[in-house]
Amino acid sequence: MIGQRLEVRQGQGLVITPQLQQAIKLLQLSNQELDAFVEAEIERNPLLSREEVEADAADAPAETVSTDGAELSFEDGRAQDGERTLDAREDDVYGDATQGERATDRMADEAQPGLSDWSRAGKGGSIADGEGGERPDRHDLTLWEHLQAQASSAGFDTTDHAIALALIDGVDEGGYLRADLDEIAERLGCSIERIEAVLVLCQGFEPTGVMARSVPECLKLQLVERNRFDPAMAALLDNLQLLARHDLSALRKACGVDAEDMAEMISELKALTPRPGAGFGGDPAQTVIPDVHVRPDPAGGWRIELNADSLPRLLMDKRYHGVVAAGARSDTEKAFVADCAAQASWLVKSLDQRARTILKVSSEIVRQQDAFLAFGVEFLRPLNLKTVAEAIGMHESTVSRVTSNKYVSTPRGVFELKFFFTAAIQSSDGGALHSAEAVRHRIKAMIDAEGRDGDILSDDRIVEILSEAGIDIARRTVAKYREALRIPSSVERKRMLRTG
Repeated sequence: MIGQRLEVRQGQGLVITPQLQQAIKLLQLSNQELDAFVEAEIERNPLLSREEVEADAADAPAETVSTDGAELSFEDGRAQDGERTLDAREDDVYGDATQGERATDRMADEAQPGLSDWSRAGKGGSIADGEGGERPDRHDLTLWEHLQAQASSAGFDTTDHAIALALIDGVDEGGYLRADLDEIAERLGCSIERIEAVLVLCQGFEPTGVMARSVPECLKLQLVERNRFDPAMAALLDNLQLLARHDLSALRKACGVDAEDMAEMISELKALTPRPGAGFGGDPAQTVIPDVHVRPDPAGGWRIELNADSLPRLLMDKRYHGVVAAGARSDTEKAFVADCAAQASWLVKSLDQRARTILKVSSEIVRQQDAFLAFGVEFLRPLNLKTVAEAIGMHESTVSRVTSNKYVSTPRGVFELKFFFTAAIQSSDGGALHSAEAVRHRIKAMIDAEGRDGDILSDDRIVEILSEAGIDIARRTVAKYREALRIPSSVERKRMLRTG
């Protein structure tokens, strides 16, 4: 029988409040975006203001963490909310933990106190998102994102991938590489020959001509792709100054061609793109301001500290709140004042936990990648979001947001936190994990040696060899890596060997 009735049901669910959405949004903002957001909130909320810094306070050290590679220790600190001291540990802003887990995290924080005294530190200012958070605003793909995506799918081993990212960081808006290769080699602790070898591969990325170090080199890369780079064209590129002066007679003599060929060569040159990166959207490149500094600790290990200059110094004016609250007459005025007070208090709390979370995640990454900092890029170890999240008791989506658009300054240079995450392949003997990039490199090395050994390796045989070396990998994974490396199948390689 159909009818109406009332029922009471009890259930659990995650409610994404506006405050939680704001906290999640703050976590994934870069320091420049955060400063702009805070400035807008100060304009909107009369109870918020930037804290004035006295000379002695400005020189105070930022929040720091010391690690010897095995254990973390923290010093006590609290965020300030006007006249009231705010213990930022009283709430789980991001909703990472259950009620029981929050109590456990709180006890852990008390045992290792003080991830929070960032608000008095200084002068002031894709990884997929998890559920419940706002995604960043959509934007045009930038040249750097386009190049990084190609580097991730190029089949580099861990070391070469890190080198590629360092090279991409040195590319300007026009697509030219402005970084010094010797400086990169010294910073990453590897040979200049390896840097140059990776650069050659990166110069094969799209758009053609990208990562060239000069206009002639950029044009040469495009001519090579069109199969139009010959000795005459090489001479033309070596004498572009004659073309600029319209000295065609001297130019024909240098190239060894007649007037008709010269006109055709110049026409081909005009069809090329001297600025291959100009067609990409996105905001212009900005100077990277690190969120975290990592320095050697005299006592051993590393000292990690928040960058005071990237932390907004924000407080809620409790005295002014009392004045305007007392003067409010209508319900609308009282509601506005109460809303401003609640928003100001929550924003201070959210900024505090954002800073503590960045420091906590950065400290664990440094602990995991200690060998890279000490010995160079070849010692990057496999690392993923889950490993870091489990080590510090957070959700993977929170760690993902922390590592996006956040940078760390180390003795080896400034890196985005995502730089330190590399894929891993399980060991068949239960030993240490193997980097996926390192396995790709091993597959490539085995196939490169085929011509000398006279034996063409099938994908199944490669699986067997890797298994004997303690690497547990499926045949389809070998095939996927081989295709990513643009290596033909064993059948095609046998045919090429016979016809070659």
